[in-house]
Amino acid sequence: MHNRTLHRWDVSPKEAVAIQLTLRSQLCLHGTGSFATVAGIDVAYDKHSRLMFAGVVVMSGDGCELLDCATATANAQFPYIPGLLSFREIPPVIKAWDQLKTVPECLICDGHGLAHPRRFGLACHLGLVLDLPSIGCAKSRLVGTHQEPRTRRGSVAPLLDQGEQIGMVLRTKDGVAPVFVSQGDRISLDAALQTVLATCHGYRLPEPQRRAHLLVTKMRLAAKAGKDEGG
Repeated sequence: MHNRTLHRWDVSPKEAVAIQLTLRSQLCLHGTGSFATVAGIDVAYDKHSRLMFAGVVVMSGDGCELLDCATATANAQFPYIPGLLSFREIPPVIKAWDQLKTVPECLICDGHGLAHPRRFGLACHLGLVLDLPSIGCAKSRLVGTHQEPRTRRGSVAPLLDQGEQIGMVLRTKDGVAPVFVSQGDRISLDAALQTVLATCHGYRLPEPQRRAHLLVTKMRLAAKAGKDEGG
């Protein structure tokens, strides 16, 4: 499965920040939606070790049909630092990605894209590495301010930081907490919002992302159960 080597991964936090500042100039913030296939990507952590569990779930563009999935485990090689999580999470994601038989047309990441202090979150980084349109869909805010969107599905409110719009706060289900949507790479904000809404079916998260979350959670719990049984 194709991915690009943009830099080495064994870097210090200071080097990681410099890489983000360099790579963000390569982002393309334009692109239409209407994807035939969409992948959801998530990573779970073992709280008592360096073990991580990565999952990629590929579904039809409407989020109704499961087409492919892959998982991987790996030990974290980079510390847990908010704003630099892509350096920790992308290596195991690529390990899972390489096992896929179906290449998706778009990525939905459990994390941020432009809605990041340096405008280069996980979705931006992974979109560049995999050379695909990518969307950040996060459950919580990392940076910026916003008004609360109305309670109906599809309601939005701009996410702003220092006068710049960096994403949108989107209500994906009536009366349920919104998600924070931002561009990763090769997609417009409107197309990102349309893609997220098109793949949401009765839950807060887009179906590919929701299934990826369930997959890695199952892996984490199975590993914990195995560890407990082993004493």
